[in-house]
Amino acid sequence: MTTFVDRVVLHLQAGDGGHGCVSIHREKFKPFGGPDGGNGGHGGSVSLVVDPQVHTLLDFHFRPHVKAANGRGGAGSNRDGANGPDLVLTVPDGTVVQTADGTVLADMVGAGTTFEVARGGRGGRGNASLANARRKAPGFAELGEPGEQLDVVLELKSVADVGLVGFPSAGKSSLISVISAAKPKIADYPFTTLVPNLGVVRVDNHTFTVADVPGLIPGAATGKGLGLEFLRHVERCAVLVHVIDTATLEPGRDPLADIDTIEAELAAYGGLADRPRLVALNKIDVPDGRDLAEIVRPDLAARGLRVFEVSAATREGLKEFTFALAELVEQARAATPPAEPTRIVLRPKAVDDAGFTIEAQPDGSYTVRGVRPERWVRQTNFDNDEAVGYLADRLARLGVEDQLGKAGAQPGDLVRIGDREFDWQPTLFAGVEFVPGARGRDVRLEEQSTRANAAERLAARKARRQRPADEIEPTPEADDAE
Repeated sequence: MTTFVDRVVLHLQAGDGGHGCVSIHREKFKPFGGPDGGNGGHGGSVSLVVDPQVHTLLDFHFRPHVKAANGRGGAGSNRDGANGPDLVLTVPDGTVVQTADGTVLADMVGAGTTFEVARGGRGGRGNASLANARRKAPGFAELGEPGEQLDVVLELKSVADVGLVGFPSAGKSSLISVISAAKPKIADYPFTTLVPNLGVVRVDNHTFTVADVPGLIPGAATGKGLGLEFLRHVERCAVLVHVIDTATLEPGRDPLADIDTIEAELAAYGGLADRPRLVALNKIDVPDGRDLAEIVRPDLAARGLRVFEVSAATREGLKEFTFALAELVEQARAATPPAEPTRIVLRPKAVDDAGFTIEAQPDGSYTVRGVRPERWVRQTNFDNDEAVGYLADRLARLGVEDQLGKAGAQPGDLVRIGDREFDWQPTLFAGVEFVPGARGRDVRLEEQSTRANAAERLAARKARRQRPADEIEPTPEADDAE
């Protein structure tokens, strides 16, 4: 059973931010100690880093669900919650990170390359951080922001200088085993190699890597056989080598037809037409194989291909073959432009950028889109009226109220921000002179009650007890006095 995995789907969940704390300092002889609720910690992020010691995506195949730690909530006495530790996942060199629809997020080549794939949520602020000159003791705190949650596809493309391609049982595994220290599985039946094998070849002062790609057959580029699964491993190869079996006994097979078939599959896959080619006529230790190699060599040379007659069994012709590979690899490396240092790109915001947009929907509702408004909504505790009033103030200061009015919104219209829906009431926002009431309450959100207050109920009760003067009956004492 193979232990090589080159494509996995990861279900990532970054850590949620911790909630802020609502706390009032209480101490003897200090009745008004003020707010002291701490902030919540940030959630852990999920990052990928290239590790040269990792060669497969097998670990993610068995554990595809990854979740980072959440941030801790804040506490009283101005104690902030701890941040959730970031989760770092090691991947092989040549891993491509893409979304489920095929959008490439990162192409990770080179040891130490790091990519943050899911960012942790921000921690909510405690009421100590929310206090100001007008709101001296907030009765609310911000909620922690949820961490990013997404599915990504990790696809491994082997980083090799030379790729060996050919039909099954052409001798690719035997060839790589004698020119390098690789020990692939070798047997006398087709599709012995089920996974790509990498070997390091040293020729004088030159060192390069060779990839043995599983055998290709007609229709491999469309999913037949194993070709579609492993053709991706030749994308990064600078040189391609056609390994031809000159001693095959299969009817209808000859070196020229084999090369034409493989070239058709490479052309169908695409992106490999500019790679230099070599032809290795293998198994010349067999008499019939040597005779066939001598026959087809002129035809291959006429096509402009460099041809080498080799034998993995007797190692004949391997020295010239490896020197030719080293020469082509060095030429490809010299032609590759040097890597430029990472540039820091500054993208200042436009002068008139409000940070949000308002879209009118066909059903008469309005959708507010923007990083800050959506984050504020996620961090608002809608069970607390004071927190809702604070959100209304922030949206008003950002200009959402004014822009909704200019867009044609009327009081009572449905407004969506993130995953929340509101009935727009433009009178909710506060002016500069607004003074909040009791903690956890906002008088702007309280419904006007028709019930009489205590003074009015007392006056009504006295009025009911008081009887008119004409209804008072005379007493006997009053009659005697008369």
